[in-house]
Amino acid sequence: MTELHALVAHQDSDGNIDLVAETVDEGFLPDGDVEITVEYSGLNFKDALAITPKAGVARSYPLIPGIDVAGAVRASSSSEFAVGDTVVAHGYDIGTGRHGGYAEIARFAAEMVVKLNNLSTADAAAIGTAGFTAAMSLEALTNHGITPSDGPVLVTGATGGVGSVSVDLLAAAGFEVIASTGKADAADLLRTLGATEVIGRLPEEGEKVRALGKSRWAAVVDCVGGTTLAYALSTLNYGGVVAASGLAGSADLPTTVHPFILRGATLAGIDSVMLPIDRRRALWSRLESDLRPPHLAEVTTDVSVSELPKDMKKILGGAVTGRTRVVVADGF
Repeated sequence: MTELHALVAHQDSDGNIDLVAETVDEGFLPDGDVEITVEYSGLNFKDALAITPKAGVARSYPLIPGIDVAGAVRASSSSEFAVGDTVVAHGYDIGTGRHGGYAEIARFAAEMVVKLNNLSTADAAAIGTAGFTAAMSLEALTNHGITPSDGPVLVTGATGGVGSVSVDLLAAAGFEVIASTGKADAADLLRTLGATEVIGRLPEEGEKVRALGKSRWAAVVDCVGGTTLAYALSTLNYGGVVAASGLAGSADLPTTVHPFILRGATLAGIDSVMLPIDRRRALWSRLESDLRPPHLAEVTTDVSVSELPKDMKKILGGAVTGRTRVVVADGF
C-alpha cells in the first residue's frame, strides 16, 4: 500500500491539538471516486480554526486539514474524470470532517470535484475558497441588480483573502470600491487592486452604530461581521445589499429591523461550503474567464506545507494579507 506524507492534527485527552508531519498509508484516506495528487492547498482562517481547541470547526481527530485542494487526478472510477485531469476541490466537509489538502494525496467523491479547463492548479489554489467566496459575493450583488452607476461598494476586512479578491473583482467589473482595513500599510496594495479609496475600520473608534445612519454605499461585501456588519447595514443606500461571508470581528449582529423595513436593505448570506456542485462548477467556469482576478499574483504569497504550523498562528492573529498558497508537491 502506498505511503504518503501529510500534516495530521491530533487532539489529546486535555483537548490540546497538535499539527505534525507524519507518514501514513493510503488506507488512512476516506473512500472516493477521484484520487488526486495534491500540488497546492491554501491557508484560510477556517484552516487555523480547524486546529484551534473548542473552535467547533473540525468534526473529529485525527484530521488532515486543508479546505482547498488543487492537483491532478491520479486514479478515477468516475466517467467524469480521467487520469491527468487538473482539478480543484473545496467546500463540503473537506479539511473539517474529511481529510483535506495538507497531504500528498487526497480522495473525494466525484460530485465534490471541479475539472479545470483554462486555469492552472497554481492559480486555482491562489483563488481557493476565499477567492471563490469573493466571486459569490460579486454575483450576489449583480444578481440583486447592483450596477457601477448605483454608487460605491464598500469592502470590509479588505486585506483578507475574501476582501482582497473582492476588491480586485469589483474594480475589474467597473465598480467604485471603498476598501476598509485596519492595516494602513496595505493601502498601496489595495489601490493597486483597484480601490478608489482606502479607509480605516468601521465604525470608527467611538462612533455609535445608529439604527439608520447616513446612506453611503450601494452595496457592501462584508468579511468581518459584528458591529461592522451592523454599521454597513445602517449606512446602505435605499435598496442596497450586503453580501456577508465572514465573522473575523464577531459572530454577533447587533442591529435592528430599520434598515430592512425603512430602506429595503437586503442581507445576502454567502456560503461556499454547501453550494451544489452544478453551481460550484458554473462559477469556477466564470473564474476561468470573465471573473478571473486580474491581480491574483499581487495578493498571493507562497509557503511550503512544512511551514504551516507557525503560519497558522499568524492568520489567527490577523497578520496575513491577501491569499496564502500552500505548496504541497515536494513540500514535505
